[in-house]
Amino acid sequence: MGNWLVNHWFSAAVLAAWLGINIFLFTYYFLFFDQDEKYFYTRAILGSALAWARASAKCLNFNSMLILLPVCRNLLSFVRGSCSCCRRTLRKQLDHNLTFHKLVAYTLALLTAVHTIAHLFNLERYNYSQQANDGTLHAVLSKMHLQDSNKWLNPIHSNQTTVEYVAFTTIPGLTGVIITLALILMVTSSTEFIRRNYFEVFWYTHHLFIIYFIGLVIHGVAGLVRGQTEESMKEVHPDHCATFLLQKPKECRQKCCKEPEFGSIPAESWKWVLAPVILYIFERILRIWRSCQKVVITKVVMHPAKVLELQMQKKGFHMEVGQYIFVNCPAVSVLEWHPFTLTSAPEEDFFCIHIRAAGDWTERIIDTFQQQKLEMPRIKVDGPFGTASEDVFMYEVAMLVGAGIGVTPFASILKSIWYRFQQNDQTLKTKKIYFYWLCRDTGAFTWFNDLLASLEQKMAESGKADFLTYRLFLTGWDNSIANNAALHFDTVTDTVTGLRHKTIFGRPRWDTEFSVVATAHPRSVVGVFLCGPEALAKVLQRSCHQHSSLDPRKVKFYFNKENF
Repeated sequence: MGNWLVNHWFSAAVLAAWLGINIFLFTYYFLFFDQDEKYFYTRAILGSALAWARASAKCLNFNSMLILLPVCRNLLSFVRGSCSCCRRTLRKQLDHNLTFHKLVAYTLALLTAVHTIAHLFNLERYNYSQQANDGTLHAVLSKMHLQDSNKWLNPIHSNQTTVEYVAFTTIPGLTGVIITLALILMVTSSTEFIRRNYFEVFWYTHHLFIIYFIGLVIHGVAGLVRGQTEESMKEVHPDHCATFLLQKPKECRQKCCKEPEFGSIPAESWKWVLAPVILYIFERILRIWRSCQKVVITKVVMHPAKVLELQMQKKGFHMEVGQYIFVNCPAVSVLEWHPFTLTSAPEEDFFCIHIRAAGDWTERIIDTFQQQKLEMPRIKVDGPFGTASEDVFMYEVAMLVGAGIGVTPFASILKSIWYRFQQNDQTLKTKKIYFYWLCRDTGAFTWFNDLLASLEQKMAESGKADFLTYRLFLTGWDNSIANNAALHFDTVTDTVTGLRHKTIFGRPRWDTEFSVVATAHPRSVVGVFLCGPEALAKVLQRSCHQHSSLDPRKVKFYFNKENF
């Protein structure tokens, strides 16, 4: 638990600050609109629904200001590079960018629901007050436009108007409907099921954020909700003059006989979102500029298990281990961009990715490259962008866990280690790496075997055979594979992979694995890196907490997960 607190204190502080600001904004503006005398007459018509609508609107503006920042990938990569000398607990916060983005998005959805419901009550109260003829304050206030068209507090001026009509014909109503629909579509299409099975739906629907921000900026320009002006407050303050609206003498010469004047609440959303929108526009311009730079495909390899390897070159391209790029293939889709981890090492004169068939887009791009024999399809590349795996060489001991195609960032790391051994690099801080690869079928092992075999040979030649310990787990098999492995168990190489380490049938027992590492490195800082499903992340994170010592001089496990 002590280690958990050390690792997560900054995350908790950021979350507490964000939550605290939301609570402060909501509470402050709720009390302001519920008690401020400027809105005395407005409350006479709307009641407490005014405060609920305005307080939620302020929080909506605040969170709309934040929603774009976690997806400014160039900004995050710049910050990560700028704080390369910072403590790892600070750098790790950048890996939670998508988690924070989702949290803010869900908060926007909740606040939108509160804001919408409050305004529905407001419209009902406006409509009711317009139709009332009982001489009450809200009825009198709603008829002020009959004497002077410029002096109105109730935006509904007809007894035949319905709430639905106002909602779909006024600027605030129509933009509110559009904003709400856009937000609903974006949130629902971002669910895990949609993103994994229908990525195109998620991709295209998510670009409704453009409609959302345009609607947000113009939502309040009409100023339908009004309050008494400052000049009118000085002349006819509601504390003294409200009763005169109900019982005004025919020949009234008192100061309160003058009717109050009202003004619209100025639109403020643009002030909140202007800076992040400009920042995001610059981000997209930079990404468009980089994506237009020519990419040369130098090699195409089709591996078993339908895995496509693309080796490419691009002028000015510089990468670090574990980074990722966004790839676009106009022959498949002009607009779609998909993230892929780089499997090459920084020491190589090219960069490469491995694409596994896992959806419509990936299947189409694999088929496109298989069918093109003479002329290669054009590829656009944006990036590279930083990830948690960049920090792997900051640890004395590293545990690398890949599930299926999730092995890709570790391919980059292991290749870089191979080159460092070739160059006899003495600056390498990492002294031991444990590599775990979980696969469902044997074909998935094939394309990675050559690298592991080369590492085995090079480390043996360098006298560092113990530097890398790898364990390959086959989670899906049939009886023939198991029987063949049992029959050839005494052979030097594994029958499944051809490597010296034997393939293990089944899933890892993580408590045992962590105990072994903790025993072997009782005073080390161990970095645990995962590229795999969320369920496995929870298991590894729990193991990190359980096996980290409370004594700061003893073993500590720090969990890191790839997020795209």
